[in-house]
Amino acid sequence: MPEPPRRPAERPERPVQGRRAAARRRRRGRRRLVRRVLTSNVTITLAAIAALMAVALNIGSFGFAKADPPPIAAELDLSANEMVALLNRSDMDKVAADAVAAAKHRAYLQQKEEERKARERAEWYRKNRKKIEASKTAEMLRRINPSAKQNKAYGKQMNELKGWAACWPSLEQLWERESSWNERAQNPYSGAYGIPQALPPEKLASAGADWRTSSPTQIAWGLSYIKARYGDPCKAWRFWQANHWY
Repeated sequence: MPEPPRRPAERPERPVQGRRAAARRRRRGRRRLVRRVLTSNVTITLAAIAALMAVALNIGSFGFAKADPPPIAAELDLSANEMVALLNRSDMDKVAADAVAAAKHRAYLQQKEEERKARERAEWYRKNRKKIEASKTAEMLRRINPSAKQNKAYGKQMNELKGWAACWPSLEQLWERESSWNERAQNPYSGAYGIPQALPPEKLASAGADWRTSSPTQIAWGLSYIKARYGDPCKAWRFWQANHWY
């Protein structure tokens, strides 16, 4: 007689502590899976795209998209009570009003004083304009004052143009004694002026209006004088040596 089939041996039942440990392991596994999914590059890229689309679709809902203009005064439409309250808030006592008035008075007096000074400066300039302009002219002339070497260079060239190259040493010595080749030289006794020591000085004006400061103008006049009186600088220098004037 055959033996009846044997039942598989029943597994011993796990203790409660083992089941809890297994449950914790399963939960940890699920959390690791979720972290891998959330931190993957694909997931991050999709999330960024979704955020940008949301911003683009809802940009108009932000407050800075359209700012309402501030209401103008006419649109405030204050009630009588509100206007009375505003007036009451603006009430000023006498001490504060006096302080404002004093400040305004000081400002007015300062303005009047500045206007008075401006008028005085204008009047002073009007009275002294000629002196001021003369001083400016003198300063300008000092700045453009040529040297004796430059004046001699003009003299030598113009003397040669006259055909008197051989008499240059005589002319150089003549005007060296007279004026040291200074176009502003003035004799304190006679008043003779300029490189050729014209007397009176205004005679130089026949050569040019700039006779007071222009060495070429003075040299041209001096050579003309020498030609008319002595014939050439050689003769003029010989006369000067004998008489100490020419």
